Amino acid sequence: MRRTTRSLLVFVVVSLVPVVAVGLVLVHGARQTGAERVLGRGRAQAQLVQSMGLAPVLFASDVEHLEPLARAQLQEVMHRGRVTGAVREVVLRDGAGRAVLREGADTSVPTPSTSRALRRALDGGVETVWLAEDPTAPSGHVITVMQPLQPNDLGVRAGALELELPYEDIATTVEADLHQSYWTLGASLLLVWLCQAALAWGTTRRLRRTAAESAHQALHDELTELPNRRMFGQEALAAAQRARAGGRPAALVLIDLDHFKEVNDTLGHECGDELLRVAGARLRGALGDDDLVARLGGDEFGLLLDGVAGEEEARLRLGQVRDVLAEELVLCDVPLSVEASFGVALVGAQAEDVTVLMRRADVAMYEAKRSGSSVVVWGSELDRHSSQRLALQAELRRALERDELVLHYQPQLDLASGRVAGVEALVRWQHPERGLLPPAEFLGAVEQSGLVDPFTSWVLTRAVQDCARWRAEGLDWAVSVNVSVRNLVCDELASRLGRLLERTGLPPDQLTIEITETALATDADVLASAVGALADLGVDISIDDFGTGFTTFALLSRLRVNEIKVDREFVGGALARDEDRAIVSAVVGLAGGIGCRVVAEGVEDGATADWLRTIGCTRAQGYHYSRPVPWPELAAARLGSPQSV
Repeated sequence: MRRTTRSLLVFVVVSLVPVVAVGLVLVHGARQTGAERVLGRGRAQAQLVQSMGLAPVLFASDVEHLEPLARAQLQEVMHRGRVTGAVREVVLRDGAGRAVLREGADTSVPTPSTSRALRRALDGGVETVWLAEDPTAPSGHVITVMQPLQPNDLGVRAGALELELPYEDIATTVEADLHQSYWTLGASLLLVWLCQAALAWGTTRRLRRTAAESAHQALHDELTELPNRRMFGQEALAAAQRARAGGRPAALVLIDLDHFKEVNDTLGHECGDELLRVAGARLRGALGDDDLVARLGGDEFGLLLDGVAGEEEARLRLGQVRDVLAEELVLCDVPLSVEASFGVALVGAQAEDVTVLMRRADVAMYEAKRSGSSVVVWGSELDRHSSQRLALQAELRRALERDELVLHYQPQLDLASGRVAGVEALVRWQHPERGLLPPAEFLGAVEQSGLVDPFTSWVLTRAVQDCARWRAEGLDWAVSVNVSVRNLVCDELASRLGRLLERTGLPPDQLTIEITETALATDADVLASAVGALADLGVDISIDDFGTGFTTFALLSRLRVNEIKVDREFVGGALARDEDRAIVSAVVGLAGGIGCRVVAEGVEDGATADWLRTIGCTRAQGYHYSRPVPWPELAAARLGSPQSV
């Protein structure tokens, strides 16, 4: 407030300076004009005196030889002028400049004939008016007018008339006019200044507001209105400096929303933006006044937790934040639960610079995503894992180029006939140094490195090619391939898959595209369109891990689903827990009601297989029948009998 008042005073002073300067110039000009008006009025009054009283007599008489009657008439006119106050003194001069007649004075009084005004009147017929000093006048000044007499009939200018007029009356009238002009001028300048001040002040306020908005935008995220990465870095630097100086410790936290890309790709960007806004608001509401939450970009947020002294306190506080964030919400008519991975770097007395702290929190966050631990606090041992992760991502790119990936297949047996009806393709990595790696070792790196699309394309291509090969050898196995929701909603998936089937000659009904149930939490129209495009090719559609997501009956009725796979979590406990047994039975009944086959995953023993057969389950898959192996090994095994290959 004090700064605003000081700025206002400075503005008033500075803006008044040019106005006052202009006013002074105009006042000076007005006074000059006033002086000219005084002389102008004197000239007009002198002309009036001459034309109305003296001119008629002088025109008919010779100035140098005035008749007594003419002299008397002139004297009377002059006297009357003095008595009425119209003139102070009148002097009639002849062509030589001599005073021929003077009101109240002897004509013999010598008068200089070398006056420039007199010479101009006699020689050039030019009238001259000036302000002269006169100690006898009340104001000390008189207006003197030297007027040439009009030429006679012969064109000869006989002399000049010199009049002294009272200055006071004329000056008073002009001064009154000037004062009125001053008031008008002052009011006009004041109005101009007020308008200028209002305009300038309004412009200044707009500029100040614009500058404040620009400063706010430079430090805040437009979507969530939270501080952005730049402001987060500044605050993190300040927190590190305070900690090093012996102040309060803190925790720098990086947060990544799990499965955000799936939500964004399937529900659309508007729903994705709304999810970010909700997440930002929940994070802000879960923190204290001294804490900071910022959106760093994409689905990544940052926290600065004030006063966090150790790992236990950090985990406790972030557990509370996680619970608030995970509360269920309905987004675009789809119920969702927001899950996130938290990476923590503690800021203590030995705090490193902000770059190091951010890197440590980033390493911890990716470890949280990889391990599913939700909250990971950085420790020196994580740097080794971080280096391994970066190296793994680079190796994965080379693995695609060098064809180091391989597919293993796990059979799905028809429970009624005991024969192999199909196989599920499961990817492995034949690492040149580390040997055969399971998916858990590298799928996380695939997602983090942006290789999802080329990775899925490779799996689909190899699975279709392998299926065409074993069919050529007389094996009537269909193949199932799991596809992420990101690939599913890609407009080009159906067309690419159609070209692949045509190129390999594989009948479309021999390929099943599996979609995890959690991926169905997307826009129903988008999902139905994507599934419909695949179904139009003749490809079968399967819902994987059924029972773990939010599939509704309305959604099932819209999707052209051919198969439902019951999640292994329920199948494995069906014989031991009544709840799991009821769930599996309900899913089998539901699938039969809508005309879908049912595949039970995770069948580990014959008793479970027998029970599934009795409730009408169509197919079974699990280690009771076979582990995932290359298809030639599967073909060479004794298929159809419950044994491990």
